[in-house]
Amino acid sequence: MSKQLPVPAELEEASGQRARRRGAVRYLQNEAAPCAERMMLGYALRLRREATGLSAHEAARRLGGSPSKVSRIESGTISPKEGDLSKFFLMYGITDPEEQDRLRELLEAASKTAWWQPWAAVAPKYLQAVVSFEDMAIGVRSYDPIYLHGLLQTPEYARALIKRGRGSAATHATLAEFRAKRQERFAAASDKKLLCIVDEATLARPVGSAAIMHDQLEHLIELTYDSRVRLRLAPLYDYRVHVELGSATIFDFAGRLPTISFAEGYDGGLVIEDEQMVDRRVKAFDALATNSLEPHAMRRRLKAMLATSRY
Repeated sequence: MSKQLPVPAELEEASGQRARRRGAVRYLQNEAAPCAERMMLGYALRLRREATGLSAHEAARRLGGSPSKVSRIESGTISPKEGDLSKFFLMYGITDPEEQDRLRELLEAASKTAWWQPWAAVAPKYLQAVVSFEDMAIGVRSYDPIYLHGLLQTPEYARALIKRGRGSAATHATLAEFRAKRQERFAAASDKKLLCIVDEATLARPVGSAAIMHDQLEHLIELTYDSRVRLRLAPLYDYRVHVELGSATIFDFAGRLPTISFAEGYDGGLVIEDEQMVDRRVKAFDALATNSLEPHAMRRRLKAMLATSRY
């Protein structure tokens, strides 16, 4: 189920008024996954409503619906109908044909069957949300203190890791196929950038076998030369490296949608849209990246690990 979490006390302003929230904090488990295109459409409509000075209640009255409907459209929970979109154009003064076409394209994209639908029966809903964000984002920044990011994994590492989870052998094979397709799509999207901070402790924690880990380290060395995949290594035994951020993936959408942060848990995922909470995670991530080893130094460390370890 999806849980709306309370706003932490730190978000309260000095006046006692609650700080303006950009979005929700949602813990996703088994409910329908958020769709990035739908969220982009809702965000664009909300900006237009605010620019006109209309309240959500007034917009709902003119639309002939409830305030909750407007709220769900703006949050990306549901898509507006084509007729409703035309009403929004009229209400908000959206007369530019190019802008209208762009919003219609978002509505059409949100209504299409997602490319991952063949894997929907086995891929958790929160993972489908991650893939949706990954598809639409221009930049992805990620740090995981336990395992390697899915886009960095070799097929063997991925299969060995997936086998640890719940489900049958057939389910594990399907999930591994899904991960491979996800990597393939990212590789084909030349405009996307990925910045991953790899924790050295992750590489010391074996997955599968020594041979699998050896190949995985060699793969990471190759990726340090990739201009689209910027890697950093958070080293052990460095007092400047603070990893309290924990698992965090940050999606940047180049203004089409505010930055979103995601944290994967054992059986679900936390989607954070609240502006201040996202901003704190971005700053913590950037600080960790600054104090982590850059690609050339990471490459030397990985080669030394291969030369001196059992891998």
